[in-house]
This record gives sequence, C-alpha cells and structure tokens, in this order.
Amino acid sequence: MYTTWKKIRKDKDAEPTEFEESVAQALFDLENTSQDLKSELKDLFINSAIQMDVAGNRKAVVIYVPFRLRKAYRKIHLRLVRELEKKFSGKDVVLVSTRRIVRPPKKGSAVQRPRNRTLTSVHEAILEDVVYPAEIVGKRIRYRVDGTKVIKIFLDPKEKNNTEFKLDAFSGVYRKLTGKDVVFEYPITEA
Repeated sequence: MYTTWKKIRKDKDAEPTEFEESVAQALFDLENTSQDLKSELKDLFINSAIQMDVAGNRKAVVIYVPFRLRKAYRKIHLRLVRELEKKFSGKDVVLVSTRRIVRPPKKGSAVQRPRNRTLTSVHEAILEDVVYPAEIVGKRIRYRVDGTKVIKIFLDPKEKNNTEFKLDAFSGVYRKLTGKDVVFEYPITEA
C-alpha cells in the first residue's frame, strides 16, 4: 500500500481509484526491476490515470503527470510507454500533463490570465502531449457542408514506425479529452 502512495499524488488528498493504484504499482515495479529506468523514475509520480475505450474494441490508458515534471517524463517517454504497454497488454498508453484552464476575466477587471491557461492553448498542449514522440508539422481545419468541423493533423514522417499503429488511439483519446474530432496523417512527400 505504501508503494502506491509514493507514486501517485492526487489533489486535495483524494483517494486513488483501484485502476490508479494499479498504474502506480506498475510504475513502482518498473522502478525496482528496470535498471535503465530506476534512477529516472525515483522522483517521478503521477496525478491520476483513466482507462477509456477508443476506436472499436481497443482501450487506452491515459496517465496524467504533473506539469512541472513533464520534461523529466519526456526524457524517458519511449522506454516508459513501451514498458507500461507490456504491463497493460493490448492497451495503448498515453502520457498527458495536467493543465488548468482559467476562465476569462470579467469585464473591467484588472486581472489578466496567463496565455498558457486559455482553452485554446491547453487544447493545443494536450494535442502535443498525446502524439509526443512525433512532432506536429502541419494542421488543417476542414468545415463540412453540414456544419461539422474536422481538424487534420500532419505528423512528422520520421516517427511513422513508432506511431502509425497508434493513430486511432490518439484520435480517440483527444476526442474524449477535448471533444474535438481530429484525423492524424503523415504528409505525402514527392520524390
């Protein structure tokens, strides 16, 4: 029990769910068994974790990490995700930083909100977190005749081998987190 408390810290001392405890236990096990991840995982913890259905019968595990630890998680992202996907077999693992959206200030107020706390900025940052090993190289917004909007995101072709099989999971996770429809593609290069 003490092992999971070390790896998960929730806001306002809330009790972690059973699934969150299993994710925290998997992180603790990785810290103790994996020699190459031991030193990096020593000071890292998570805020929460959820499991969601994406793209038919596939499931994804979304792990929320503290905003201030996102750079440390990015250093070990590929190895950590690979090991966690082994532990949660058949599920895609996505790491997302915990961010807060602040409402616009009231008219006449002298208080300004930071740009990185706006809805648009937070959604852009979540999109970058979801596709992390790959970089976003382009974006197109398509408005259909019926009024719906689809966002096309073009990813860097260098990471195609690592991310191509996860594109449906990325799209499903982003839709669940933000409510926006996104299609991921790789740009067509002319030879």
